[in-house]
Amino acid sequence: MVKEILYIGAGGFIGSVLRYLISQLMKQTDGGFPWGTLIVNLLGCLLIGILGGFISRNGNISHNLALFLTVGLCGGFTTFSTFSKEALLLLQVGLCGGFTTFSTFSKEALLLLQNGCYLSFIGYIATSVILGVMAVALGLWITK
Repeated sequence: MVKEILYIGAGGFIGSVLRYLISQLMKQTDGGFPWGTLIVNLLGCLLIGILGGFISRNGNISHNLALFLTVGLCGGFTTFSTFSKEALLLLQVGLCGGFTTFSTFSKEALLLLQNGCYLSFIGYIATSVILGVMAVALGLWITK
């Protein structure tokens, strides 16, 4: 159990640092729209789709490596990718696991609404969810 926690923690550290760096880079071109969070979330969705497809097709990957990559790296990078993967499962087979939190996404969406940026608010939510699910599907398709 301790070994698994260390693998998850190491992956989470890398994912969190990558998220921070991308978000900081995108703040320079922000213009009021949360581009950093959107890009991180969509990249995370694509990554979890690729990793999920790869892991399911290559059963010989170690359990600890799978934890490092999915729970650790993707979890530290963005929890939105897990939400989108579960939403894709809902659309594909009618199953839906527990939803994860994606507080940064929600906070930024609320700020857009509170600032009267109604089209940006709707666009941000629609783009995040639709493209997030599509990115997971693309990642799974890439690994076929």
